[in-house]
Amino acid sequence: MRTFKKVTIIGTGLIGGSIALGIKRKGLAAQVVGISRSRKTASLARKMRAVDLSSRSLTAAKGSELVIFAAPPAVILKLAPRLSKIIGRDCIVTDAASTKEEIVNKLGGIFKNFVGAHPLAGSEKKGINNATAGMFEDALCILTPVPKTNPAAFSKVKKLWVSLGSRLAFLSPSLHDKILSFVSHLPHIVSFSLMESIPSQYLKFAASGLKDATRLAASDPQLWQEIILSNKDNALSAIAILEKSLSKVKSALKKKDAVALARIFKSASCKREAWA
Repeated sequence: MRTFKKVTIIGTGLIGGSIALGIKRKGLAAQVVGISRSRKTASLARKMRAVDLSSRSLTAAKGSELVIFAAPPAVILKLAPRLSKIIGRDCIVTDAASTKEEIVNKLGGIFKNFVGAHPLAGSEKKGINNATAGMFEDALCILTPVPKTNPAAFSKVKKLWVSLGSRLAFLSPSLHDKILSFVSHLPHIVSFSLMESIPSQYLKFAASGLKDATRLAASDPQLWQEIILSNKDNALSAIAILEKSLSKVKSALKKKDAVALARIFKSASCKREAWA
């Protein structure tokens, strides 16, 4: 069911491309416009029929009823003031960024109809060539309304994500960033750090366990350094807690304390079993 006449997606990579494909498949917009930094991505977005029009200029967003930022946090913060001079005052603006507090604070002051969002979907792969129309089916999407969030805009953004197949959760921007520092940002930090710690010449002896544990290390390094820097304080707090856990393991090893080591591993195993 068509909800918008014109939707513009800024950033047509894995997430933006998947949003575009989902909107097209569900018939949620009469026109989908993609704005990309590179000619290659812009061309591929058109070839995949993810968008009706592809551009490298923000001016392509003019006349949109909805604009979705699907770009790294620093890029969103940079482009938002420029976009405000192009789109109409009533245009709804939302995003798909992995951190929320700084974005909601700034964009909420620029756009009267801004709604913060973060779909918890994707993979370690990148680029629109890995985008899929069903990326958000049964995935959790977190919306981060604040007291001044426009109810009508909020309702339309909720409808968008439900139409794309997502389940919804609602958090404050600050709580979102604290939680994601543990369940998303810390796993990436650990995966990158673990891979960095292993001598390259040893990797030929590794089995599937290491591949499973370091899958996230194949993620886009540029994107993830930007995400983690945008949530620096929470990431540092999460790292400190991880360091405490590692120190307990280290202490048990030094003491050859099999009971303590088993207790630590058992506790973690039970938590994992209960979660899965």
